[in-house]
Amino acid sequence: MLFIYRRNTVDGTATAESDETFFVKISLSEGEDARAKLGPQTIALVTSINDDESGLIQFENAIHLCKRSVGKAKIKVVRVNGADGRISVNCRTKDIDARATRDYEPIDSELIFEHCEISKVIAIPIMNNPEHKKDVSFEVELYNPTGSIQIRKQNKTIVTIMNDHDHTIMANRMRLLVEPNIDKLRVTKTTWRQQFTDAMNANGGDLETTTFAHYIGDFLSFLWKFLFAFVPPTSIASGWLTFFISFVFIAILTTIVHDVAAVFNCLVGLEDSITAILFIAPGISLPNCHVLSLIRQ
Repeated sequence: MLFIYRRNTVDGTATAESDETFFVKISLSEGEDARAKLGPQTIALVTSINDDESGLIQFENAIHLCKRSVGKAKIKVVRVNGADGRISVNCRTKDIDARATRDYEPIDSELIFEHCEISKVIAIPIMNNPEHKKDVSFEVELYNPTGSIQIRKQNKTIVTIMNDHDHTIMANRMRLLVEPNIDKLRVTKTTWRQQFTDAMNANGGDLETTTFAHYIGDFLSFLWKFLFAFVPPTSIASGWLTFFISFVFIAILTTIVHDVAAVFNCLVGLEDSITAILFIAPGISLPNCHVLSLIRQ
């Protein structure tokens, strides 16, 4: 929010001073009704303008960017350090690499500032020609001030017309680079059919990135992949059925590993502690290490 007021003279004498600004903030006092609330805009900028001088005229920004499809480029001209009297200034466009009537509509007009008026907007029509695919620029200049107004050093601004098509292509490329393939990263499966299809295909069916090591690993683990495909998918009962049935499958697998280790121990004649260290512990730890390495990558 912006408030502007005229500065009063002191003892009837006009003093030439620059514009001054300060902020005003509102807040609820203690003991106010709890139902009273502040809105989102609680701070206002107050500008005290000097109405004893005509001031200086300039562009608000030295560079302006606009899209070709914007319709009109709006450029703000401001009057600072004074707002006394009615003044005027001329503005005109000049080609740089943009061409008048092809990329924009040229102007050569007069801006009139009334007493205490501190800003004006120049609207320059932009031609939306899809055949022109590169960014081009032109210049807007302030000249020929009237009255006691003066033009500051920032009397020129560069307007760059950006091509919408190039930005659309760039945005699409960035989206393809940054956006992950959700289907490939998704761990959960929606149907049993999808689970069995992934279990019976190398690398989960992603043949483009499948290597020889994937084929070897899928061949060795095919039985377990096929058995665990019977676990209900997480789309059923919000995943709770998957959670409890997985515990049952893990218990069955643990029992099978224990019995196989016990039979192997009897055939070879090793002690239980040696069998546990050499076979059972690596069988549990190595898969965990592999999973942790994948997570780290």
